Amino acid sequence: MHPAASVIIFTSLSGLGFGLMFFLGLGKPDVSGGSAFVFFCIAYALAVGGLLASTFHLGNPQRAMKAFSQWRTSWLSREGVVAVAALLAMGVYAALLIFVGIRVAPLGWLGSALSITAVYCTSMIYGQLKTVPRWNMTTTPILFLLYALSGGALLAAQLPFALLLLAILTLVQILSWMLGDLSFALAGHNIETATGLGHLGKVRLLESPHSGENYLTREMVHVIGRKHSFKLRVIAALCLGVIPVVLLGLFQINHLSALLIIALHVIGLFTSRWLFFAEAEHVVGLYYDKR
Repeated sequence: MHPAASVIIFTSLSGLGFGLMFFLGLGKPDVSGGSAFVFFCIAYALAVGGLLASTFHLGNPQRAMKAFSQWRTSWLSREGVVAVAALLAMGVYAALLIFVGIRVAPLGWLGSALSITAVYCTSMIYGQLKTVPRWNMTTTPILFLLYALSGGALLAAQLPFALLLLAILTLVQILSWMLGDLSFALAGHNIETATGLGHLGKVRLLESPHSGENYLTREMVHVIGRKHSFKLRVIAALCLGVIPVVLLGLFQINHLSALLIIALHVIGLFTSRWLFFAEAEHVVGLYYDKR
């Protein structure tokens, strides 16, 4: 798939923002007044900024509001509805905490539940697609949730949680890459099934279906070399969790080192998210013999 910058930014930043909201709703860290204002501003900037970035990927952004009406059948619509509900619930919770000094715990728990549900809905936009076997795996929603929770734990300064979550995230990410490499073959997709000519025997491409590029070849077919893919996976794994886990486990963490760990994690997050899209093979690519 074409790794569009808007979708990479959306899925990465919104996950971090809702992950931070999840911990803030649980009262972690225990902040109020000005410090609470700073934490909630960061959470809202990430979550809302990510959601706004997603509108640049829409074919007709002015119709974005219509997506909310399809919540019965569309994960994209469910994501929008739940995300707005989470932002509203956390907004009320934050206002009471910051300006009145009252922590309404049940409201915070509701905001936390809605925040993590919004991340799950985002994951299922991709996880439901049987036409992209690398996404259509159990590990997809698990990864999205782990990304949000581990990043949120780092931003909320919940370092023991962050260490455990980052270690699990790194292992699941590596497992997902390994399973993803086998997903196309395990799904049984090949050029015979793509063309419907398998009953005639082995199928091979004689001429391209089109003389030039079209929407499908631009958006649904993206080829990345195995050598480059492996290098980016190594960079992603190291920055995403391996180095942060080592730093968290072996060294005393101060503000400067915490910022370094967060920066490394974000680099790993964006790298792995770019790979999430760039490595995804759509079955339509078989019709163009692009695998």
